Amino acid sequence: MNLNTENFNFLIKELHLDEDLKLSDIPDLDLYMDQVITLFDDKLKHLKRNEDDKILTKTMINNYTKAKILIPPNKKKYSKNHIILLILIYYLKQTLSINDISLLFNNIIKDLSSNETSNLDLKKIYKSFLNIKKSESIIINENLQNKLKLIKNETKDFSNNNIEISQMLLQVLCVINEANTYKRVAEKMIDEFFANYLDK
Repeated sequence: MNLNTENFNFLIKELHLDEDLKLSDIPDLDLYMDQVITLFDDKLKHLKRNEDDKILTKTMINNYTKAKILIPPNKKKYSKNHIILLILIYYLKQTLSINDISLLFNNIIKDLSSNETSNLDLKKIYKSFLNIKKSESIIINENLQNKLKLIKNETKDFSNNNIEISQMLLQVLCVINEANTYKRVAEKMIDEFFANYLDK
């Protein structure tokens, strides 16, 4: 693949960054575990890197409940809040450890598990996340295009024999560097705010 704007746009388009499991896709009725897994397989299959990858399994759901990052089901049924938590866990576990997710979700789980009226509106949080994510997908595309220009400029004196592989390697290194930086920022936020919040 040539490292040009057209090919890069195609590559990004193939990721379907703007496709999400919307609140309206989540049934208002509580679902059994198999129904939840079917919903995820149907609505989030575009997130798989390989066809055989699993978005969600029974074992994953049980492990999340044991790790206390998911509230237990009510009579073996999962509500809209359960499904939102499972979607957020899916996104978070791509980068964060289960321990970090536990720190992040601790107050949410306590709040949702209490018999009192919840102070957190998980549906509003999720809807806001999707809105921000949609806006960010445009910014991400622009940032990747800008990196492409920087790399082409940086490699203009390279030998033509291997310039494509050099440019592609640099693009991957730059994307990974940015991903690692964002990961460290997220970990620092969890350490400084959420871990300390638990001590109060």
